Amino acid sequence: MRIAIVVSRFNDFVTERLLEGATAALADAGVSGGDVEVLRVPGAFEIPMAAQRIAETGRVAAVICLGCLIRGATPHFEYIASACAQGITTASAMTGVPMSFGVLTTNSAEEALERAAPGPANKGREAAEAAVEMARLFARVGDGRS
Repeated sequence: MRIAIVVSRFNDFVTERLLEGATAALADAGVSGGDVEVLRVPGAFEIPMAAQRIAETGRVAAVICLGCLIRGATPHFEYIASACAQGITTASAMTGVPMSFGVLTTNSAEEALERAAPGPANKGREAAEAAVEMARLFARVGDGRS
């Protein structure tokens, strides 16, 4: 099973920890490192575009989307969070490839780091587990991507 991880470079002090959690979960699920393709994008807004593009290639059974938005003083946070969530939903529906949402939307850096801490509560780990579960489900019902 090939899996793609699209990870935002913005707030990389958090997203790199999410990526570590995701790759650990994939290894635990028996997905070898050679079957994992990591694509880095500038920010959360670009995640859906990259996720859709890799899904359209037919090379992957699922896409894990990782990013981190931290609320600021302007409404920019809400616009980007909404566009990212809707974009990932649309990309998954258009391609038929499961995409998991591991994009943190937090009020502070401290909240973000708490959700990216090593261990079972790491949101990157949770997103990877969901992606693998959905890819296996789709393979079982006959999508031909496993």
